[in-house]
Amino acid sequence: MELKEFTEFLVKSIVTDPDMVKVEQFGGEDDATILEIIVHENDMGAVIGRSGKMASSIRTLVQAHAYLLGMNKVKINIDSF
Repeated sequence: MELKEFTEFLVKSIVTDPDMVKVEQFGGEDDATILEIIVHENDMGAVIGRSGKMASSIRTLVQAHAYLLGMNKVKINIDSF
């Protein structure tokens, strides 16, 4: 499973409105991959979590999956619309 699809599956499992989840993948500087996660503003609390623990967990799982795919750095941005 590719990194974008894995991240989308992970976030859709958390939110209440999975149809509003959008994940975009960009190439950044220094061979870094940038993932932009966009969710509905009502789901931001669920994705960020208390004290940012859910966002940290998402980052950890995505980094681990990227490592299995042979990718070096992954930066994750979480935003709402």
